[in-house]
Amino acid sequence: MIKPGGTIGILGGGQLGRMLAMAAAQMGYRCIAYSPEKESVARDVCVDMFTNKWDDAQAMAAFAQQCDVVTWEFENVPVGPLSAIVDCLAPHPRALETAQDRLNEKRFAEGLGGKPAPYATIDSREDLIAAIDRIGTPGILKTRREGYDGKGQWRIMSSRDAEGVALPDAPCIYEGFVEFDDEFSVILARTATGETRFWDSPVNVHEAGMLHTSTLPSGPLIEGQVEEARALATQVADALNYVGVLTLEFFATAHGPVFNEMAPRVHNSGHWTVEGAVTSQFENHIRAICGLPLGDTRSVSPGMVMTNIVGKDALQAEQWLADPSTHLHLYSKAKARDGRKMGHATQLIWDT
Repeated sequence: MIKPGGTIGILGGGQLGRMLAMAAAQMGYRCIAYSPEKESVARDVCVDMFTNKWDDAQAMAAFAQQCDVVTWEFENVPVGPLSAIVDCLAPHPRALETAQDRLNEKRFAEGLGGKPAPYATIDSREDLIAAIDRIGTPGILKTRREGYDGKGQWRIMSSRDAEGVALPDAPCIYEGFVEFDDEFSVILARTATGETRFWDSPVNVHEAGMLHTSTLPSGPLIEGQVEEARALATQVADALNYVGVLTLEFFATAHGPVFNEMAPRVHNSGHWTVEGAVTSQFENHIRAICGLPLGDTRSVSPGMVMTNIVGKDALQAEQWLADPSTHLHLYSKAKARDGRKMGHATQLIWDT
């Protein structure tokens, strides 16, 4: 157990790291962040910041020496440099290794009984043509590594579209489209002893590949499939001996939940838990990695809507605050660029 007053290291300097550090500070912990990017919104709420490269072994060791435990806030942290500090990491980097490659991730979930969309490995144009022949169109071509919020993805609506796609110089995967009614996420927190708690699963709506809203209650279709989805999430967490908050995303279909992807971290679709649950995903992640008991994950209101604030919409804060039931979170990003997550707003709904 790491008692309050200890130091938590956070790999990455984005908004998830910022919110983890804020939750940790409320519980009496100090946080130090490590991120090569000079512009870091986590810096404002951390007592120190390392801006060295990921492969700077000396800096990584110095960073870890100052921390009682180290965690991460995004899944594209390079795994190689973490081998030297694995003893103080939570979760274990095997979770990163699994989630960083979409092919490995799908095979891992399949091995545990999960049902992903039909997929094929793509290393050449011939592979893509063969995949389209077998799986059909429409489909989506994705890089196996990196890419998020719709980046590193190309929709292929016909075989003619495939002819015009400039294949990236990186391994890819082709996925067939899934006919679904809703998208939802399962977010859990797990301790080193295997104690596991789930939050309610919202219905997620995406725009241009980016999460736009997460809403509760989610409706009867999702509510009828959450138990099966949670069973897979539990198997994933147990197989990885996971510690912290873990997220799995699903499509709700007429034939049951279809696994989409996993994120070994706190998640955008769980931001509503800050005001909407007894214990937020950020606090429970800190509790888990520090060896503390998990907090209650029950929702505190009959409904809620979490909305991502993107680009210049962040300049209209008063419009969100005009509603007394809405809580505003802005991430202190300096430039409101198009397509950039600038914050989120959570509206608690008491009369549904």
